[in-house]
Amino acid sequence: MAVQMAIETENLWLVPCNAEMLKIAIKGNKQLSKLLGAALVDQWTTFGVDALRYAMDQLSASSLEFGWWTYFPIHKLDNMLIGCGGYKGSPTKEGTVELGYEIASRYCNRGLATEMARGLILNAFADSRIKSILAHTLGESNASTRVLAKCGFVKKEEIYDMEDGLIWKWELIRP
Repeated sequence: MAVQMAIETENLWLVPCNAEMLKIAIKGNKQLSKLLGAALVDQWTTFGVDALRYAMDQLSASSLEFGWWTYFPIHKLDNMLIGCGGYKGSPTKEGTVELGYEIASRYCNRGLATEMARGLILNAFADSRIKSILAHTLGESNASTRVLAKCGFVKKEEIYDMEDGLIWKWELIRP
């Protein structure tokens, strides 16, 4: 995938992160705010520093991974970083990527998680290698399962995870 610009949706800019951006995000909110030229909502991520560090390491190891890890959703009207999301790595040989996303509680129930997911879905399917997109949720009906259902995902499997318990595996096949 070529170096890409932010994904634009109706209310969001989804800014793809490189290793340097993630390094700055790990250092702290003040530095990240300055880099993005945007304010940061309190508790913009629950994924945490470990997830950012893991993505940073993957991006540092290969420039080909750019665009297949972390995206920062900037709410256009408020010029505010409101969450985190993206993919869990570049496409597999089978043409699959995994999607993840989160929106800070202050911005929940506005359709922004669905909008973010749809932007990431369109972006992934713009790559002809992508045949399907996976996602995993806790094994219960919740906001994330509603987002996936609105985006056309189908629950495919129930998995037991040692840390998280029951997990639902979701899939969206290329239209």
